[in-house]
Formats: sequence, C-alpha cells, structure tokens
Amino acid sequence: MIDRTGSSPHWHDGRSVGTVMADVCIALVPGLICYAWLFGPGVLIQCALAVCFALLLEFAVLRLRGRDPALFLRDGSVTVTALLFAVSITPLAPWWVCLCGIAFAVIIAKHAFGGIGCNLFNPAMAGYVFVLACFPVQMNTWPALPAHGIGASLDSIFPMGTTAPDMLSGATALDELKNRLELMEMVSEIKSETGTPMIFGYVAGAGWEWINFLYLLGGIYLLARGVIKWHIPVAVLAGVVLVSLPFYLYDPEVHASPLFHLFSGGTMLCAFFIATDPVTASTTWPGRLIYGVLIGALVILLRGWGAYPDGVAFAVLLANVFVPLIDLLTRPKVFGEQ
Repeated sequence: MIDRTGSSPHWHDGRSVGTVMADVCIALVPGLICYAWLFGPGVLIQCALAVCFALLLEFAVLRLRGRDPALFLRDGSVTVTALLFAVSITPLAPWWVCLCGIAFAVIIAKHAFGGIGCNLFNPAMAGYVFVLACFPVQMNTWPALPAHGIGASLDSIFPMGTTAPDMLSGATALDELKNRLELMEMVSEIKSETGTPMIFGYVAGAGWEWINFLYLLGGIYLLARGVIKWHIPVAVLAGVVLVSLPFYLYDPEVHASPLFHLFSGGTMLCAFFIATDPVTASTTWPGRLIYGVLIGALVILLRGWGAYPDGVAFAVLLANVFVPLIDLLTRPKVFGEQ
C-alpha cells in the first residue's frame, strides 16, 4: 500500500509486500558484494546463517501462534530483517552470536508485539543491540584489510576451540578515531601517523567509504522504484551534517568532518534501509522529517559521547520510542474537524 494522498482514502498500486522486500534485497546486493570483496566472504556467510535462522524461527513462531507459515514466509519481511542484521554485525562473529541476535529480533522484537506491522522497534536493530550487550568482545572484532579467504572466515565463524588469527582483525575508522581522541590526540596526527595501519581512506574508513557509497546507490534505486520516499533518508543525512558541522568548524582537530560521518560506519545503511522501515517510522510527512533528523542528530551525539563508536542502532531504537508522539503532534486535521 503506497500513500499517495497523505491521508485516507488510499489506493493500492499493485505491489505486494513480497515485491517491495525483493527490491530491498536487490538494492543491498552491490554493497554486499563490495563488502565481501574488501573484507572477505564472512559477511556472505553471516547473511546465509541469518536468513536460515530467521526462516526457521519465523516458521516455528507462526506455527505456535496458529498462523499459516506459508502465507507470512512469502512476504520476505523476515529475510530483509535477517540481511540487515547480518550486515550490521561483524563478519567475524561466531555463529551463536548470529543465532541469538536473530532469535531476539524475530521472537521478541517482532512477534512479541504481534508480528509484522505491529512491532514498535526495528527488529534488526533490536537484535543487533541485544548481541552487542551480550557479546561485546565478539561484536567488537572487525576484519582488517586486505581481504582474507573463506577458510579464515569459517575458522572465525565456526571456531573449533581456537580463536581467529590476530591478522584477521583490526579496528574500524570510527573505533580508531574515538579511542585515540580520548587519549588527547589530534585528528590530523591520527590520520597522518606513519605507523597507523591502513584504516583511513580518502574521506572516511578505508573500504567503508566504498561500501557506504554503494548503499547510497542502492538507496537511490529504492527511491526510483518508489519503495521509499525521500523524506526520511534526506532528513537522516541532514541531521548528521547539521549536528557534526558546527563541531567540526569549532575544532576540526577534535571532531571529525561531516563527510567522514556520512561515509563511515552504518550511516547510509541506516538512512536508506533501516530508518525507512514503514512499520517503525513516522507516518506523516512532517513527522518523517522530524524522525529522520532526530536519528541523524543522535548518531553524531552517540558517536561523540557514547560508549560505542557507531551509534546507528541506538539512535534508531531511541527514535522509535518517539514515533507515536511525533505522529500525534504532526497528524493532519481530520476532514470536517473543527
């Protein structure tokens, strides 16, 4: 159902939920391929595991609830949730981390609230935050450039009593910058230091800037297909720039540039794929702008003063809490209302 009028009555545009979810999966493909090319096939293994776990859990929960599994599994919503969760966690996470996150996303964040269309929180981000709190060590081990082979990825995801080699792991640009700024180092010396590993790229994290660029292209594809509207993505990116720019202008040696924030971490994934979730996002045009700006602003504040380098998941979940209030304050006047 596509809202073309801003308020009822609405009409159907002929697209099913399954068709929309298929477009989302297609839009993710370029970023996924780049991710696997740069950092190894671990992300593809995580995607396969997440989708299999999600489909099995969705089937089991639907049977327990007395629903027809075939009807709900065809819509593809749980597959999209699994993929968004898989590309958010580290590709080196052991398989049980993926299982626990998907279980929380499907059972608690989705079905405990009534299933598709009823959940208050974004299931993928709820599952991500759950495993981030439960498995902080495993969730903060990221692959380093250059890409490693499938054997090393399998050893990390399916450990046989040994840990993955140290050469596979490294800090992300957000992590490196945050930790060293807390040690009173300057941005310029962090990026230009001779002994610094290959972490920083042209404008953001090495490798991550290309992944974010391809997520941006995927988002443009979704906009062209009419799957999402421009309000939330533009508002999220505007929120990132509007909050990070004053800090950067005040002291560029202590605060990263807006361009760095736009193309590092999960910014583009959040703007086009996560924040635009039609169930947990605001439903009014002004509300979508407020919702998006709130997420973008929270991302910068959490990156600067939060405990974790990338605050995307927490920003989305906090904004989800305010969606009912935003909708209440921005709802259009009912026809005939005095």
